[in-house]
Amino acid sequence: CRALFCVTPGTHRMAALHRLRMQYMSGNAIAHLYTSTRAFAKCHYKMLVLGGGSGGIAMSARMKRMLGAENVAVVEPSEMHYYQPLWTLVGAGAKSAASAGRSTASVMPSGVKWVKSKVQEINPDVNTVLTVDGTKISYEYLIVALGLQLHFERIKGLPEGFEHPKIGSNYSVQTVEKTKRALQDFKEGNAVFTFPNTPVKCAGAPQKIMYLSEDFFRKTGKRAKANVIYNTSLPVLFGIKKYADSLWEIVKSRDIQVNLRQNLIEVRPENQEAVFENLDNPSEIKVIEYEMLHVTPPMGPNLVVKASLLADESGWLDLNKETLQHMNYPNVFGIGDCTNLPTSKTAAAVAAQSAVLNRTIKKILKNEMPDKKYDGYTSCPLVTSYNTVMLAEFDYNGQPLETFPINQAKESRIMYHMKADIMPHLYWHGLLRGLWGGPEPFRKILHLGMK
Repeated sequence: CRALFCVTPGTHRMAALHRLRMQYMSGNAIAHLYTSTRAFAKCHYKMLVLGGGSGGIAMSARMKRMLGAENVAVVEPSEMHYYQPLWTLVGAGAKSAASAGRSTASVMPSGVKWVKSKVQEINPDVNTVLTVDGTKISYEYLIVALGLQLHFERIKGLPEGFEHPKIGSNYSVQTVEKTKRALQDFKEGNAVFTFPNTPVKCAGAPQKIMYLSEDFFRKTGKRAKANVIYNTSLPVLFGIKKYADSLWEIVKSRDIQVNLRQNLIEVRPENQEAVFENLDNPSEIKVIEYEMLHVTPPMGPNLVVKASLLADESGWLDLNKETLQHMNYPNVFGIGDCTNLPTSKTAAAVAAQSAVLNRTIKKILKNEMPDKKYDGYTSCPLVTSYNTVMLAEFDYNGQPLETFPINQAKESRIMYHMKADIMPHLYWHGLLRGLWGGPEPFRKILHLGMK
């Protein structure tokens, strides 16, 4: 796709062809001309996938089986692919950083075209995508899986503050190891954990590292000298009441201080100070000294999506929440964190969405109406210690949608092993290969005969 003929306007392309004919008359010239025109033809794909994260790789694997590898291309600049849900355990020192990453080449479906570039512009009116290196790619159908944007820079003092010790974040590969070092170097004082005033991916993650840190302090004999503080912009501890009630019991029993409606606006790493605004009273500013600070950054829509005609008024990919088809462009679909689907942004949600989207596209290709609906299923394994997890599962309506016929609002050792050991295997060998579409079939079996 990076050949001259892919990006040169029509009249100039004809002039280039004429020069090639006049300059070279050998067999090699003919072969070169043939190769170049073939390269131009390959700038068009039946299915173009934007993004090589969990949603993009999962859907490219499914589209390969549906359409043939030669008809599918993925635009993704990164050489490494990360299983981001594992970063919670990496930041807590329970897993290695290396175990959370693999090369993009190793997870890219074989035969599918990998365009190693970044998307610069999406033009759905003419079915084209422009990359930063000037390549223009046309498509019949488009799947947008570009994720969301981290905005550390919206907090004064960041991201340069990460150059100092005692501060980290489990939300990027560059800062997750700093969380581990801050935790291990902790001596005494305030351990502060934050939740921003924006949508976030994996909304449980900001407090997972808090529970793990509190458990680490207990195991290392530092708990008596540690004041664990969770400052969240939200008016609740967790969005689903069933799990929130159980989490409140945990924070009270472990003497964790939770402050609602507190939003981090500045970090002063030289003085080890975190500055918060009270969202219910913006004039009220509070400065907290910290010995350890975990920052969950503000997040927002992918900037390329936001600048395109595919975005809603807030900048998110505008989809039908049941079929995952675009509201205005019927040949465009979306999955994952870049979308405006009103559910939590998690890998579990991506898995369930991939099964629905696969079915939707299959029906659209047959000129039939989509018949499978996404119910908003998502999951958040709330890690509450180094050996317990509370498995929260729920739908669009905020109602529990649990896989197992037990009370999942209780901490469980088995669920911890599922989070730490089983789910990574499901991710690498199931979801990314287009073979895992969430636990719905198992839920139906396990709840057979139950209301």
